[in-house]
Amino acid sequence: MGESSSSTSRSSQNDTEDDRMIAVVLSEEYAKLDGAVGTRLSNLAPVPHVPRINSFIPNISDARMDHQRLLDRLKIYGLRELIVSGDGNCQFRAISDQLYKSPEHHKYVRREIVKQLKDHRSLYEYYVPMKYTQYCKEMANSGEWGDHVTLQAAADKFAAKICLLTSFRDTCFVEITPLNRVPKCALWLSFWSEVHYNSLYAFQGAPVRHKPNKKHWLF
Repeated sequence: MGESSSSTSRSSQNDTEDDRMIAVVLSEEYAKLDGAVGTRLSNLAPVPHVPRINSFIPNISDARMDHQRLLDRLKIYGLRELIVSGDGNCQFRAISDQLYKSPEHHKYVRREIVKQLKDHRSLYEYYVPMKYTQYCKEMANSGEWGDHVTLQAAADKFAAKICLLTSFRDTCFVEITPLNRVPKCALWLSFWSEVHYNSLYAFQGAPVRHKPNKKHWLF
């Protein structure tokens, strides 16, 4: 009995040590997700994300002021935007750029997000104040603006922590984490005036790519 009890105790201690080591490794890997951009924004406390559909579009004057506020923040933190086309696909283009180093895989990203919305309806329909099947049908169309519901679905689908540096006066930094999953990567986007997303990089590490042909709606 004594030997059996001692063996069981050692086994339990080994399991505890294994769990502790796994937790340490996971925490270290999680810390690595943020990279250069996260390091520059490490002093910002993220605001909890609330999924919602698009309901407000600012006027031109407000949008311009918001844009300048975002530009000021980018300068302060040494960040640069990779500008993507303002063709209604900007959220998906920016996510594509962060995932695949090119905004041109936005159609695939949109399909995967819509599939996530359809396959896990119970996670998202509460946030959609319209017929859910119609919402998914519209969101599948190229040019349909992504919203905060599709951001949550993207985080869940790609096991990604999505971080937004925003233009909002009272909400500078928003973090979207996957539901019931440990994030495997971090995606950094700029977001201004509820209308446009770009891909975000540390200034010196920003890739050089051709600017999009299509102008943004504001200009």
